[in-house]
Amino acid sequence: MSEIAVYGIPGSPFLRSVEIALKEKDVPYQLHAMSPADMKTPEHLERHPFGRIPMFEHDGFCLYETQAIIRYVDDILPEPPLTPGDPKARARMNQVIGIIESSLFPKATAPIGFQRIIGPRLLGMPSDESIIAEAMPSARTCFAELDRLLGDKPYLTGDEVTIADIMLGAQLDLFSECAEGRELISGTRLEPWLERMRARPSFEATQPPAMLREAA
Repeated sequence: MSEIAVYGIPGSPFLRSVEIALKEKDVPYQLHAMSPADMKTPEHLERHPFGRIPMFEHDGFCLYETQAIIRYVDDILPEPPLTPGDPKARARMNQVIGIIESSLFPKATAPIGFQRIIGPRLLGMPSDESIIAEAMPSARTCFAELDRLLGDKPYLTGDEVTIADIMLGAQLDLFSECAEGRELISGTRLEPWLERMRARPSFEATQPPAMLREAA
């Protein structure tokens, strides 16, 4: 297997999603830890013109966008599979990924997480309670729908972990420890599901920096 390199900010749920996928595949990789300032350097912008993370390299092939990276990893390293073979289960996985990217992250975990964790604890900024209040209705909708889609299954599409489980787990791990996250997940079927995800070796091996968990 040619060398794999991943670039990103430790603690980012999108970087962690890629790392979890690689750990699930039990493949070695080199992590290039970045700071927020590094994202706007000419060197990084040459790799990623939108100045975001993560960024992925494999044998001279460069790729960005979390979902594209994980799908590529699953294609070149098919065991264990992270994509269901059944069309309906695969469609459900894609649906959950869409919810994460279009609603959960931009409308819930990002605004609330910044105001509760990143801003006050890491940047010394006061929390803007109005932003949190504005985000909570969307957050409740997301959690209710994800809980419904999970149902009584061990994982989001059935008995096996998929890309959807990895991406959602990386989003909810820290978020569920802040006050709003605890409120949203409490009593839902997502709560034991998240504990199952946290117990996986891939999650244990990709813990976010302690300062972030303490901030949450």
